[in-house]
Amino acid sequence: MNPSGIKNRLMSLTKGLATRWDETRNYWKDAKSLEFEQRYMNELFANVDKTVTVLEKLDEILAKVRKDCE
Repeated sequence: MNPSGIKNRLMSLTKGLATRWDETRNYWKDAKSLEFEQRYMNELFANVDKTVTVLEKLDEILAKVRKDCE
């Protein structure tokens, strides 16, 4: 799979997780849920954003390499 495909799959899975987390927060509303969100979910989403940026850059570099090798 190419970086673009991986990026799209990661974004899709993350969007699904975010939707499920939003649904969960409707029922889990205590200090532990806030702690869980801050400790795990926010960090996860931030890391996914960084990973998407890196995958986009990698895709650009690979496209350039392919073009240079033609």
